[in-house]
Amino acid sequence: GKIRNTGLVEVPLGTKIGEVVDDIGGGPVGDAKIKAVQTGGPSGGCIPASMFDLPIDYDSLVNAGSIMGSGGMIVMDENTCMVDVAKYFMNFLKEESCGKCFTCRKGTQRMYEILDDVTRGVAKLQDLDLLEELALAVRDTTMCGLGQSAPNPVLSTLRYFREEYERHIIDKRCDAFVCKDLVGAPCQSACPIGTEAWRYVAHLARGEFEEAYRVIRETNPFPSICARVCDHNCESKCKLGTTGSRPVAIRALKRFITDHVDPSGYKPVMEIIPENALKRVAVIGSGPAGLTTAHYLSLKSYKTTVFEADKEPGGMLMAGIPEYRLPRDILRKEIDSLLNENITVKCNMSLGKDFTVDDLLNEGFDAVFVALGAHHSKSMGLEGENSKGVYPSIRFLRDFNFGGRNLARGRVGVIGGGNSAVDAARVALRQSDVEDVTIFYRRSRREMPAFQLEIDAALEEGVKLETLVSPIRIITANGRLTGVELIRNELGKPDASGRRSFRKKPGTEFSVTLDTLIVAIGEQMYPFALDGSTGIEVSDRGNLIVDRENLSTDRPGVFAGGDAVTGPNSVIEAIATAKKAAYMIDRYLNGKEMVMPSVAHLPRVYVEPVTTVAEDSEPVERINPPTIPADERRRSFAEVELAFSMEDAMREASRCLRCDLEFTKPDISEEECIPAGENIA
Repeated sequence: GKIRNTGLVEVPLGTKIGEVVDDIGGGPVGDAKIKAVQTGGPSGGCIPASMFDLPIDYDSLVNAGSIMGSGGMIVMDENTCMVDVAKYFMNFLKEESCGKCFTCRKGTQRMYEILDDVTRGVAKLQDLDLLEELALAVRDTTMCGLGQSAPNPVLSTLRYFREEYERHIIDKRCDAFVCKDLVGAPCQSACPIGTEAWRYVAHLARGEFEEAYRVIRETNPFPSICARVCDHNCESKCKLGTTGSRPVAIRALKRFITDHVDPSGYKPVMEIIPENALKRVAVIGSGPAGLTTAHYLSLKSYKTTVFEADKEPGGMLMAGIPEYRLPRDILRKEIDSLLNENITVKCNMSLGKDFTVDDLLNEGFDAVFVALGAHHSKSMGLEGENSKGVYPSIRFLRDFNFGGRNLARGRVGVIGGGNSAVDAARVALRQSDVEDVTIFYRRSRREMPAFQLEIDAALEEGVKLETLVSPIRIITANGRLTGVELIRNELGKPDASGRRSFRKKPGTEFSVTLDTLIVAIGEQMYPFALDGSTGIEVSDRGNLIVDRENLSTDRPGVFAGGDAVTGPNSVIEAIATAKKAAYMIDRYLNGKEMVMPSVAHLPRVYVEPVTTVAEDSEPVERINPPTIPADERRRSFAEVELAFSMEDAMREASRCLRCDLEFTKPDISEEECIPAGENIA
């Protein structure tokens, strides 16, 4: 399976599954985390990674819902759909049934049919109860070993991965991107807002730039911003990337489109709904979540007021992302394009200081959407963190982005491994009084959550990276930072999530001389958001608690989303949440049931493919966008990544495998289809 070392392994009974998978097997092949193992052959069961401490012996495996069987072990990672696994083995087992026992002959067939319905998104939740009942009946009433063990794949996956079954049924999603009737084109399905990436890439390959821009803008109110800072899940699931080639550079192609098409040419449809125009909605926060919600509500005629604590709208887009990644003129232009006569923006208005949620409700707002960003850095809990020369990463970035203050000097250290840490390191490197910058991270580079391209760019520019170290003491003199004491770590085995743990190695302490220390170990809402200013129930982690289905809080008429609910998250996830919030607030204000319809994001528009190259020609390798040379950008805040040339953009677009063609036909035109932006959800 999905393991580095495959083959025949001989171990004594009682050896733990994790020892075989992680030590002998060498762990996962790629970046995907190991999810489960299936033991015993086709009629064995699936055991999740959280149970890899289980000893391999007959009784332990049976108690876990599997068998020793043939002694086989198949390793599965996150790209494996457990429903599809059960379906695959049940298809084999129903064919192997001799048919003598009616319950085995018909039971395995009916179980396969239900599993097939689940993978196609047509099953109902009650079908899972029937599936389990059938599996137990087959197990308990058949005469031979095949029938008695045949339900194992079903029972074990229902036992440990029931949420995957429910995800297929309720949300019409296969998170492993295996069930094609739910996935369609993986690039579209992987996008949190369902952008038809294949479609705008197809238009680009044909030289139809305006059509390509319209496809992007139909679902995404921030096309130019996402073309620069999106985490591009679409590329991680691109089918071309599974063929031995590299995935299509979808985000860079989006950048080319947004740079070459005037956004003023796209005018979203504004509905004139008189009864909605009499209702007022307050949005707290003008980051991607707040502005997206305000924009879509304004298109439904609602009068929306956005309250922003800073001096201009943008939230974390403005405060936390450096200009070399997201130029301010691009950001401001995109924000301005979303504002209309139904939206009022009030800056320098801070929740808890200038107003509360109660104030807004008392002033006549019919609904409130709380979209606070994670503008407060978490503390390391070490003495001396408030010393001169020590800065939380968000404060460091905000002070520079809003005021141009150069806080860094001399030797700079950054604690953390996320995007905030890498951004802070690259900003510090560009400041005039800095000698060098080093990022200290507690795990290995492979575990760093920051975008790999950003890490590569930082290293190219001269940022140093020291991994497997943790800070244990801040060294100060006369109230000012002089250094930090660290201890070396070693990686342990993967935990239940698949991420490798770490432990400190006593006796490996060492000190580093520093003039500036930037702490970037995570962000959360400002503490004032938790002191009663919202009146909303808060989780132990400091996030607002909402109903996951409709984003409503425990206060009637008050909704919340974005980083306030999830903690620090991506821009595209914030946009997706905000679109859902706008849909739910609209239904709430109109007295409708607050339920989001679940549909599979399947290709539905036929775009004629370009002429393909000859089969015997050399395959086209991925083209990466050009960048400013590293030695030129160390002291410059000019945008690092540049746009494709027209020739390179069209050539890269032509690499797309056009997964959509399996679902669309030439006799369906774009004009006959409902625009993707028709429904704000």
